[in-house]
Amino acid sequence: MTSPTFADEPTHALRELVRNGRFQDAVDLYRQVAASPLGRRADVTLLGATAATRLGQLGLGSGLAAEALGTFGTRADADGRMRALNLLGAIEFERGRLSEADRYFAEALGLARQLDDTLMAARAANNLASVAYLQGRKDEAAPLYRTALIAYQRLGDRRGMAETYHNLGMIFRQAEEWRNAENVVRQAVRHAELVDDPSLLALALSGRAELSIARSNFAVARQELERAQQLAAGTGDEIGAAEVRRVDALLALCEGEFDRALKEAEAAHRAAEQHGSALLAAEAAVVAALASKARGNQDMAEQWRRAAASDFHALGATEFLARFEREWETIGE
Repeated sequence: MTSPTFADEPTHALRELVRNGRFQDAVDLYRQVAASPLGRRADVTLLGATAATRLGQLGLGSGLAAEALGTFGTRADADGRMRALNLLGAIEFERGRLSEADRYFAEALGLARQLDDTLMAARAANNLASVAYLQGRKDEAAPLYRTALIAYQRLGDRRGMAETYHNLGMIFRQAEEWRNAENVVRQAVRHAELVDDPSLLALALSGRAELSIARSNFAVARQELERAQQLAAGTGDEIGAAEVRRVDALLALCEGEFDRALKEAEAAHRAAEQHGSALLAAEAAVVAALASKARGNQDMAEQWRRAAASDFHALGATEFLARFEREWETIGE
């Protein structure tokens, strides 16, 4: 077995940083090697794109992923194309461009099946399920999530299991299937803890907190959110930190702390807008609208209401919009 060359060492280090969730360190390392011949390698570029995307730097991630996709294409590297397509799909999903995301994910899934890549097939299925879920196609989303989960379980991929359990938790929570929801969010947290990725664990804890809020277990939700806030603060993942703030704003709203709810929701919305996270922006606008109405500030409430409705319409998230309208009618009663 030959020893790695010096030129390969940054690539290995970059891959390990991404694998271990140290995304800011990975972006910093990528910037150091970007101007070198090593930095122009498609696999290195894709690692840089992955780390940037995980930090919510969607513009950088998109540009690097597209560059990698072009290079993989000229080299007829189907495996590389598959991974770049899936990442581009994730970026377009975050931006709310669901048609483009669906196309990227479907192409990635086709390549994964062609290459018999079970892991990437699971990721693409999980991502396609998220598109279906957001557009209200739950009958499509749930089986796709379960397909992805079975594959992750067979592979022993705890990150994938944590993400998919978290996603299933949203479906069960909205359907008020409380026992199923509690089971899957517990599994999401358990697997996230074993992965040892602070961003992933913060996401899972936020999901469990939001379920606790839905069940009026506010003290439990507060404990979950305090832990999630501590984790998110040290990751550099600004979208992830903003998601924690959105759930915290929701908790404050439910506890009658309307000023704090508005403050946290506005902060989450600013971060979402800054980083181009469309769904987070819409959901933060919902809490801001409800908090403003509860405070008696009707003009501000109507502004936030229009912003949320516009965002949900753009996403095609009609069920999300309908649920918001029901909440709007009952707030303050």
